[in-house]
Amino acid sequence: MQLDYNQSVSVTPMSYKKWVLVAISLFVIGLIVGFVAPASSVISEDITALEEFGSMLTSQPPIVAAILIFARNASVLVFSFLLSPILCLLPIAVLTVNGWVIAFVAALVAEITSVGFVLAALLPHGIVEIPALILGEAAALSFGSIVITGIFNKQKRGLIIPNLKHNLRYLAISLALLLPAAFIETFVTPLFAA
Repeated sequence: MQLDYNQSVSVTPMSYKKWVLVAISLFVIGLIVGFVAPASSVISEDITALEEFGSMLTSQPPIVAAILIFARNASVLVFSFLLSPILCLLPIAVLTVNGWVIAFVAALVAEITSVGFVLAALLPHGIVEIPALILGEAAALSFGSIVITGIFNKQKRGLIIPNLKHNLRYLAISLALLLPAAFIETFVTPLFAA
């Protein structure tokens, strides 16, 4: 049974809402693990990479730093979306590892400074960046799951293209949100975290 585009669009928004909840859950699982578990070698490598990226950013003019932050975050979302048909592994990893790293680093920094400092360093840009991450990864999970389902179920193959079109809109919204988040992270967050 092949659904036309209008029928599939009426189905897709509900499934996208479900994927937003799944994405939030995965991110929260990462946060919980980050607060209760010590850093593993995977997280240690991510933290080291973030430190190196941060060092590189400080040597750049602020506008270049903002563009590099946006490019890095946008490329993660785009690659995650494109590779999501591989068992949705990359979107799952991006959500959980980001939550884990945020929680682990926040706990370390809070021990050295204060919870107020951590909130000042995270909230200005995080209030935009984290929802952008969740929206983009929900789109990736939705698209990846329909491709995987379509491989095994001929009846669902007709939903792949409408699902792709629908989720590309959410990916575009997510990418659009990452741009102001990068500029807030570069220009506003340092004022609060000083």
